[in-house]
Amino acid sequence: MSRDLLAQTLEGKVAIVTGSSRGLGADMAMDMARRGAKVVVTYISPSSEEKAAKLVSDIKALPNNASAIHVRADLGDITSPAHIVKSTTSAFGPDIHILVNNAALQVTKSLSEIATEDYERLYNVNIRGAIFMTQAVLPHLRPQSRIINISSVGGRAGFASLSLYTSSKAALEGFTRSWAAELGGDGTTVNAVAPGPVQSEMLNTIPTEIVEMQKANTPVGKRVGESIEVARVVSWLASNEASWVSGQVINVSGGWTMY
Repeated sequence: MSRDLLAQTLEGKVAIVTGSSRGLGADMAMDMARRGAKVVVTYISPSSEEKAAKLVSDIKALPNNASAIHVRADLGDITSPAHIVKSTTSAFGPDIHILVNNAALQVTKSLSEIATEDYERLYNVNIRGAIFMTQAVLPHLRPQSRIINISSVGGRAGFASLSLYTSSKAALEGFTRSWAAELGGDGTTVNAVAPGPVQSEMLNTIPTEIVEMQKANTPVGKRVGESIEVARVVSWLASNEASWVSGQVINVSGGWTMY
């Protein structure tokens, strides 16, 4: 993970990135910090605390005005959004400028195997968590704030045994468009980023045949993506440069979604 500084396009901004102790979330948090943001890193389990603390330490060591805190919070728990916001405002003041709804679960099960518990566990994090996390930041959002939902190319594709995950991403894209219509009056934008397969721990939970099919049909390099390639797009959407982009789903997939 690079610590080189970039143009300080997010200097003075406070950003919450849910599910950001590792993988794509960690690269998004670090990329924003390299651009000057103060970042809230959230994680769910005690096993992730060391990684979250290391990320915060690395951010604080950057030679700019970035800073960070880490907050343990399970977005499947309805009380967690308020806890995250309280921790954020206690550390960085009352204003929040950027929310990245990244926390998500993935369940690989065929339709006949899906249990009520699977549905509730996944949707409580992927959808309910995003809804009430966004609701919790509303009183603190400054004009021209940025809400960025992390979707997936699976939200508009059919993959066997991934229906819970892909349907949750389709729902998140629907919320993206509706929230953009609702919140844009003061210049706030709401967008989604839909990565293709990215090198990460979650990738290991996707059936190999699906990943290989996507690689074979990806025009750019016939490969999976790197998380930093997605993080750069998220940071751009979070900046003032993307002020006229809202209600959009941006595919970051090496061209896979052309097909």
